[in-house]
Amino acid sequence: MTKLLVASRNLKKLTELRRVLDGAGLSGLTLVSLNDVAPFDEAPEAGATFEANALAKARDAFAATGLASVADDSGLEVPALNGMPGVLSARWSGRHGDDAGNTALLLAQLRDVPDGRRGAAFVSACALVSGSGEVVVRGEWAGTIAREPCGGGGFGYDPVFVPDGYDGCAAEPGGERCDVASWSCAGSVGAGASSAGYAGVKPASRSISR
Repeated sequence: MTKLLVASRNLKKLTELRRVLDGAGLSGLTLVSLNDVAPFDEAPEAGATFEANALAKARDAFAATGLASVADDSGLEVPALNGMPGVLSARWSGRHGDDAGNTALLLAQLRDVPDGRRGAAFVSACALVSGSGEVVVRGEWAGTIAREPCGGGGFGYDPVFVPDGYDGCAAEPGGERCDVASWSCAGSVGAGASSAGYAGVKPASRSISR
């Protein structure tokens, strides 16, 4: 079995990635988290893109442990706001993790934007770094921004993000948002496994969208 370090301490993320990898037919991998390796200095997320941040985290993990490492970064992009909040999604209102404040600011900035220009996408970039090289895959979940929150579940911008093909917001359907991040990681792992020729590991597609 090939050991793969997921550069996260979120056990739910490992479980979700394992489920998606199994569903994509990727086998032969043992997933470990940052909780399973010796502590190391982790650089802050200072990149201008999701891809840059994911790659930086995966590089740090690989350099510190020598294990093939996968890392992701994600957020919301709104074309009417020139692609923002983007990499600033988690701290858009000034304080990291203030979901209510971030959502309120987003709605205020889009107050006068007509329905036809309220498109958005939840974006996840995932990077795999190993001794065989680097692979970065980007996944997107397209939709629009509602005029007011709905639903009682989800997190982040889920209460105002209406996915294409849904009548309600992402706080209502449940589950799909996590899948975008996991599928982008599955794509990077599959592409990396294919290029590295890992025995027993089957590749997944590098083109991911939901």
